[in-house]
Amino acid sequence: WDRPLTAYYVILGSALLITVLGLVMVYSASMIKALSLSLPSSYFFRKQFLAAVIGTGLLLLASRIPSRLHRALAYPLLLTTVFLMVLVQIPGIGESVGGNQNWLQLGAGFQLQPSEFGKLALVLWGADLLARKQDRRLLAQWKHMLVPLVPVAFMLLGLIMLGGDMGTAIILTAILFGLLWLAGAPTRLFAGVLSIAALVGFMLIRTSENRMSRLMCIGAIDLGPKGECWQAVHGIYALASGGWFGSGLGASVEKWGQLPEAHTDFIFAIAGEELGLAGTLSVLALFAALGYAGIRVAGRTEDPFVRYAAGGVTTWIMAQATVNIGAVLGLLPIAGVPLPLFSYGGSALLPSMFAIGLLIAFAREDPAAKAALAMRRPGVRWKTMRRRVKKRPSGER
Repeated sequence: WDRPLTAYYVILGSALLITVLGLVMVYSASMIKALSLSLPSSYFFRKQFLAAVIGTGLLLLASRIPSRLHRALAYPLLLTTVFLMVLVQIPGIGESVGGNQNWLQLGAGFQLQPSEFGKLALVLWGADLLARKQDRRLLAQWKHMLVPLVPVAFMLLGLIMLGGDMGTAIILTAILFGLLWLAGAPTRLFAGVLSIAALVGFMLIRTSENRMSRLMCIGAIDLGPKGECWQAVHGIYALASGGWFGSGLGASVEKWGQLPEAHTDFIFAIAGEELGLAGTLSVLALFAALGYAGIRVAGRTEDPFVRYAAGGVTTWIMAQATVNIGAVLGLLPIAGVPLPLFSYGGSALLPSMFAIGLLIAFAREDPAAKAALAMRRPGVRWKTMRRRVKKRPSGER
């Protein structure tokens, strides 16, 4: 675990395993949904596979470009994301899906959710901003720590909440808190900001009957008088019927129309039903390994941008996984966020894979990792071995 390339291989291996297993589960969980819409059974799988191929290209690109180019992308990405999020709110342009108006129609059956790219934009822009302020020794002052990071984050949150997507807003808030924590914000500042966030969240929940019903369904074992806890309860049914090793791939019962959003927000429940406790624990272990490696990268670097960006990406992935899995287990309200790298949805997969590429790039930039990777090149390794071989004396015996 102390070897230079540990974080590099753990990030790459765990992310690819989660993505591949997610593709398998998307195909299994979406077949019935596709057939019910008079579509080929592999319709959703093919779209997810295409997104995974494009995402792999983005991952490789992000893992190969240096940090200075990542920093150069921060402002263009933020401005483009804000522009698209404004377009979403224009009547006739933005599309409403599941009661949330956060989508743009691209044609040919493809949609784009700009708020998913807002997470990546906030991580890169926030990391670049805090790194520049740290270089100038300005983070000791509250005004420089909070401004303009918090106002810009609140602008993104406002645009997201205009569409009614509180789940994405929760993840964006977690990223903001993660960046402030890495910047060394004092505890009393967190207490104040958390109090305000809790108050605003309570007001938003109280003013929405849908959000209030989701809150009341935490730990529910009954469908409710109007069936308001249908999704939460059937998610528990799916997990409970999986047993130790599951019913087998493709053998889920709940995906036959009983469990809403089986291939998106509640795909973890289908994984539990078909792969059992062993499968769900494997998924949790992969996310835990990914989180550990991300923290390791952030903790071992001396570059402030790398520390903030790696910490922001790790906070994003782990917070979203916690919210999604917690909702499926009935421990948290159903927030409507996908399981990173695992659930169906190209808009969520593409920025997530680019973020994984960032972590891989940061892991490669560690001096010890650079030296270890250089030693693994065939030419370098052969020359090194030749230097180590002792020259035998010539002559007859």
